[in-house]
Amino acid sequence: MTFEQLWQALTPVGRSASSGGYFRQPFASAERECHAWFVEECAARGLDVEHDGNGNTVAWWGSGDDAVLTGSHLDSVLDGGAYDGPLGVVSSLAALDLLRDRGFTPARPIGVAAFAEEEGSRFGLACLGSRLATGATDPAAARELRDRDGVPLLDAMAACGLEPELGRAAWLEQVGCFVELHVEQGRDLVDRDAAIGVASEIWPHGRWRFDFTGEANHAGTTQMEDRHDPMLTYAMTALAANKQARLAGERATFGRLEVTPNGTNAVPSRVTAWLDARGSTDVEVASLVAEITRQGTERALRDGTVLEVTAESVSGAVFFDGDLAGRVASPGGWPIIPTAAGHDAGILSAAGIPTAMLFVRNPTGISHSPSEYAETADCLAGVEALADTLERLAS
Repeated sequence: MTFEQLWQALTPVGRSASSGGYFRQPFASAERECHAWFVEECAARGLDVEHDGNGNTVAWWGSGDDAVLTGSHLDSVLDGGAYDGPLGVVSSLAALDLLRDRGFTPARPIGVAAFAEEEGSRFGLACLGSRLATGATDPAAARELRDRDGVPLLDAMAACGLEPELGRAAWLEQVGCFVELHVEQGRDLVDRDAAIGVASEIWPHGRWRFDFTGEANHAGTTQMEDRHDPMLTYAMTALAANKQARLAGERATFGRLEVTPNGTNAVPSRVTAWLDARGSTDVEVASLVAEITRQGTERALRDGTVLEVTAESVSGAVFFDGDLAGRVASPGGWPIIPTAAGHDAGILSAAGIPTAMLFVRNPTGISHSPSEYAETADCLAGVEALADTLERLAS
């Protein structure tokens, strides 16, 4: 089956008719439909499919140790794009088809993985499936995770027919290296006029919850000078985050907000906002968050409010295996570039597995949006690049 046919089969699943974006939230119907599709396609190719208790699915061509693993994820951010994650899964299947068409028989097993909850869009912890599989996240802590409606992680998994057994995955022990293909989430390859790139590193990044607490009151009868309004504290903090990130050449984004009681004619009692911060080094990220926190706290004192900051998910800098990146990039002459986006590849690399990433050019650089896109010709180039890479590594 061609890449185009595989892509066409998956494209409608979880797509919003109004926005054109995708809602493939972990352990919900659309994302599980994608996983069912993946299992069917793997079975059609005679691959041995296994599921771990963390929601991940892995299919094997061959058996034994020192396997070459590829794949990505099938979940999306809220109202996300089609390519972030699924491109890597579809390309992996298409690459296996291409290798078989070439008459290639792997000397090392090749695995294709579909990881669960990579985006952290439902349970707040990015790369949850790979974190649990590698032991990077404590299963006891994961059991306490709740979604926005208060549904526990284990209940969500059980509700869609899974048998949760959180913890390090046995299949990981046979993996010798991992190569993830992903749409680029930026314009580096566009600027270089290159269809394919190889990752050198992932910037450190994390998510922090900012809880601003004040005093609820009437929007009409309460004089401005008598208010203890946490929305004002939040607003100033958001502006400070933007300014500090620009000054430092880093990234800071408040993209999610919850207001209590969320009434038009009421001064809120509480505002909870989530900060996504990223930078070129761990020190820079820590410094950025500390400065945003300092300015928010000082504003809270003036507003008569209280600010509490909690780190929910923090990932340090990841430097991919340099020798492996060179082996992947050299034959195609592909550029080696950094990325500020997090990936399951970063989690496996941090766990000590030699890891590389292939990027497919994104003509606009837009990602985490319905406008996310990659040209079919570049996607096909990505399939061939992945097939070539797997052939070299599994020979």
